[in-house]
Amino acid sequence: MTKTAMLLVNKRARNGAGRIDDVIELLRNGGMEVIEPHVNEQDSFADVIRRNADTCDLVIVGGGDGTMNTAAPGLADTKLPFGILPLGTANDLARTLGLPASPLEAAKVILGGVTRELDLGDVNGHLYFNVASIGFSAELARILTSEAKKRWGKLGYGVAASRLLAQSRPFTAFIEHDGIIEQARTLQISVGNGRFYGGGMTVETSAQPDDGRLDVYSLEISHWAELIALLPALRRGTQGRWKNVRAFSTTGLTVRTRRSHAVNADGEIVTRTPATFKIRRRAVTVFVSEGSE
Repeated sequence: MTKTAMLLVNKRARNGAGRIDDVIELLRNGGMEVIEPHVNEQDSFADVIRRNADTCDLVIVGGGDGTMNTAAPGLADTKLPFGILPLGTANDLARTLGLPASPLEAAKVILGGVTRELDLGDVNGHLYFNVASIGFSAELARILTSEAKKRWGKLGYGVAASRLLAQSRPFTAFIEHDGIIEQARTLQISVGNGRFYGGGMTVETSAQPDDGRLDVYSLEISHWAELIALLPALRRGTQGRWKNVRAFSTTGLTVRTRRSHAVNADGEIVTRTPATFKIRRRAVTVFVSEGSE
């Protein structure tokens, strides 16, 4: 039976303006009908998915992690399975799922028909796939423009981070989880649903986006120079072994701060503290490679 796919491509993603005719041709040759609904300027991808849910069997989203984030509420509401065309800067969700970096190869994964149910993180009602952060990463997301990401790619993260690092200062946070409240003097608090974020950082080495847990870490360092020493561990997801890093897993928590701080989710500023984090179990279904965990 021919299946109909709703194709949504973020033209502002780093590689979103490129031609994807070969991807569409591959999908159609594989027996799939592809429709591209009109997207109004004021619409989010979630709006488009909800509005056109009755016209298709699945959704294909082309873009980076921010694009996937905008689609998440519509995917969760409609329960339509979705495929990923990695067209962004970091593509951390695709990396977490072990998807090919090539959009054409990723389209072959969609044609394969293997799916996996994923959890979603929820911060103050905003859904996310990968990681939500308060502090350094949130400030980095605020200053790193889409133009810079498109021009410089992952290098843009490093350039912006180096400029921000010297002026970053720890802040006081109160972390409530599992019946306790902990006070922390921290540079950053990250709450992960997936494994990768920020262009190659790892929230926890064993994290999976369907394990029913939120992996949390707090960087309780006194000077930004300590973050340089931590970088290898942050890339491996082993930062929780350091004495100045608080790390735990949970199903929910609330973070309060003395002054309001921005919260970044999947690279976009979505809300501010106080921030309540939850997990939505098996909220969406995604196409993955055969044998994916």
